[in-house]
Amino acid sequence: MNAGLLVIILLLGLAFLGFPIYIALGIGTLAALNMAGMPALVLPQKLFAGMNSSSLLAIPFFILAGNIMSRSITVKLIDIANAIIGWIRGSVAVVTVLASALFGAISGSGVATASAIGGITIPAMQREGYPSEFSTAIASISSILGPIIPPSITLIVYASITNVSVSQLFMGSVIPGILLAGSLIVYALVYGKRKNLPAHEKQTPKQIGHAFKEGIWALLMPIIILGGIFGGIFTPTEAAAVAVVYALIISLTVYRDMKLSELPQVFVEASVSTATIMMMVGLSKASSYVVVTSGLPQQLLDVFTSITSNRIVILLLLNLLFLIIGMLMEANAAIIMMTPILTPLLTAFNIDALQFGIVMSFNLCIGLVTPPVGLCLLICNQIAKTRLMKALKAMMPMLLISVIVLLLITYIPVLTTWLPSMIKT
Repeated sequence: MNAGLLVIILLLGLAFLGFPIYIALGIGTLAALNMAGMPALVLPQKLFAGMNSSSLLAIPFFILAGNIMSRSITVKLIDIANAIIGWIRGSVAVVTVLASALFGAISGSGVATASAIGGITIPAMQREGYPSEFSTAIASISSILGPIIPPSITLIVYASITNVSVSQLFMGSVIPGILLAGSLIVYALVYGKRKNLPAHEKQTPKQIGHAFKEGIWALLMPIIILGGIFGGIFTPTEAAAVAVVYALIISLTVYRDMKLSELPQVFVEASVSTATIMMMVGLSKASSYVVVTSGLPQQLLDVFTSITSNRIVILLLLNLLFLIIGMLMEANAAIIMMTPILTPLLTAFNIDALQFGIVMSFNLCIGLVTPPVGLCLLICNQIAKTRLMKALKAMMPMLLISVIVLLLITYIPVLTTWLPSMIKT
């Protein structure tokens, strides 16, 4: 058996049995090294090399910023959105999408977005008479905006493997994120009107002004982070550090809705999440080394070229592959596993590495709301306490919207490459 293939088989098998991804990846890599006759010392060497990247420092900072924000700033963002559009039927669903986008622009995490935003907006929708299954569906699908729009942790992981600029990837993901968010908003408005969902009284300019006054410090947070990155004021890593400092200052001194005694728990939660991701990234370096030296990427390239030489068909096949993998595996783990294998395809079929990274990330993020993994769906379903199959049925139109946006960014490269080409980093 090919050593690279052994890594993948053991990774999938052990993950299916319930092993943490990083443990499954480590065991698979050790077994493959032994099979290939390589020294086990390669594992710690490559693990250290994989984590020895300054761009990866952004991950713990963004996770920490998201944890702080979920305890304090999130409610303010929702209040602002509700004040502006609360009078529209389906407005709470729209607020869910907008709040998820704003929260995602700080945390970069789908799971964090589902927990923080869904935990607030799902009960609010249920109180106003929204069907529980729809509430679950819109909160779940909106949460994937977190790892799609900048600053995306998934894209940072991809950048660490391919050496594509993190800033360029962030800029390239802006339009796909806007397309998805805009489409979901339109769907929510149409659904709200069709189902005659309740609406609040229209807020006066004074009331809207008060909401902005109360939440302005929260609203400035994503503006500062994204504006700083895109304006070239600071790097994504520096932006992540700024996000943490800003969130701490605002939460502790301005809003005062987070206590100093809560900080240890916040840091512990962020540390656990960071450690898991960093171990996966580090171990991916070792597994990638085994996969590449085994010749598996070239074999896969030969298989694809034997099927077709049509670039359009190749991209379609890759998307189908990612959709299946996304159903079975967490997005970061899938990127770690698949990127080294598929890299030769990029050169052979003239696929832009930047566009490919965004398409793959977008595709795999859909897996956050599709069983059997579907972490965001499971979190939101637990909050709503509804039947999973009903939530899935309600989500089908939204999943179709996501797939349409995916196909657009796959076959219209300018949607992902235009902004990076216009802005120098």
